[in-house]
Amino acid sequence: MGRLSESTGAAWGHLRRVPVWLPPALLTLAVTVTGLGSAQLWRDELATWSAASRSPGDLVRLAGTIDAATGPYYLLMHGWTAVFGDSTVALRAPAVLAMTVAAGLLAVLGAQLVDRRTGLFAGLLFAVLPGTSRYGQEARPYALATMLAVLATLLLVAALRRPSWARWAGYAAAVAALGLIHLIALTLLAAHGLVVLLTWWRGPGEAGVATRDHRVAERDRRVWRWVITVVPVALLVAPLLLKAQAQRSRQLNWVNLVGLDDLTALPGGVAQSSVVGGLLVGVAALGAARLGRRALLPVSAVLLPVLLLFAAGEVVPLWVPRYLVFVVPFACLLAGAALATVTVPGALAVVVLAGLLGLPDQAALRRTHEWPRSAPVDYAGAARVIADGQRPGDAVVYSPRQSWLFLDLGIEYHLDDPPRDVLVTEDEVHRGDLWAAECPQPAQCLAGTARVWLVISGRHAEPLAAVTGAKGDALRAQFTVTQVWPRPGLTVALLTSRPDR
Repeated sequence: MGRLSESTGAAWGHLRRVPVWLPPALLTLAVTVTGLGSAQLWRDELATWSAASRSPGDLVRLAGTIDAATGPYYLLMHGWTAVFGDSTVALRAPAVLAMTVAAGLLAVLGAQLVDRRTGLFAGLLFAVLPGTSRYGQEARPYALATMLAVLATLLLVAALRRPSWARWAGYAAAVAALGLIHLIALTLLAAHGLVVLLTWWRGPGEAGVATRDHRVAERDRRVWRWVITVVPVALLVAPLLLKAQAQRSRQLNWVNLVGLDDLTALPGGVAQSSVVGGLLVGVAALGAARLGRRALLPVSAVLLPVLLLFAAGEVVPLWVPRYLVFVVPFACLLAGAALATVTVPGALAVVVLAGLLGLPDQAALRRTHEWPRSAPVDYAGAARVIADGQRPGDAVVYSPRQSWLFLDLGIEYHLDDPPRDVLVTEDEVHRGDLWAAECPQPAQCLAGTARVWLVISGRHAEPLAAVTGAKGDALRAQFTVTQVWPRPGLTVALLTSRPDR
């Protein structure tokens, strides 16, 4: 037993010489890079590709119509794809880098708030969560928001401990970037404000953020500096918030009002695994109990954004679990504090256990990002069918067009030379929208077309019968089905014109 203790102590001694951020960052990078391009781009990522492919002027018009809240992220991705291309890996690489940095920053934050062990185990636990892989492998803004949330909190701690305008300016920049990337992540300011207020009210160290200067006047300046810092950020983000609010009925028309069952399902939603989410909550609760008042910052950074969004979601449809991914690092910090109380092998065993419990979900998310995962959409398979059988002069028709499945974007992404979209009268770029406008008289627009590739959502043995409205009437009147290819989530059919036409 003595030799084992000595061996463990020696191993920890070697580990202490490594920067605390390095092991979590490397592990996160390794996990998120694994299978990065395995899953197809799903519907939300297709929207990112469509937006990033547009000029800045076209992006401004898009933001004026829909998805203004994601506009700054789209602009960032426009610059990224201009340099690195729009392959699946290239589109997801910024999320990989952001999650990697988030893990490293989390370790540093834990070391500063509690101790080195807490930071290290918090970062390692964060790295193995299925949710870290999911959102670290997705061409959406959630990984960037997670990174900026941890960075802003770390800079707040630095500014409270050693106040200077340079530190407050850095904090302001991080908060502004956080709000522009993900508006809902600004609910984190409620936690920051609470910590700043209690630091002033109770005195240094009483709010869980130890400071070096015990003068009351300096504490007063910390409060006012925070207010002065946050006000310009609010003014900067306010126009984006107002525009996003005006678009909410169209942007979030698929979201329902929140219920208590949604709240209880949140840990599994953000961790992308119910069992791992439950484990994280349990260990985090132990860590909060251990820290006492030092838990104020991470506990409020988890609970206040969740409670604020839940309260708002009871009035207006806003509750989407992935919008709260940015609180996960703070739950991991609390869990890290609990793991820091046991031996190094014991703490690492819990990290490994979380990784093993999440393996089925890790494997599933590398097959598809669709939710639920039992209903993937095989855009690439449908595109291969068309590419293999396409002839000059062929056309394509999508049903439905105004759908969050983005059938047209999914096919166009996977085809270098897609068939002519025969019913389109104005594409999505010129409309400043995510969807194209279709011909109001489809029978006339289809006239003279010999072959049509019909791509329709769902599995249909009789695809023509599933097309509704004037579009369906025109297709049934002018074409017959030659062949049908069922694919997961959709159906491809080759239509040929009737001999009598």
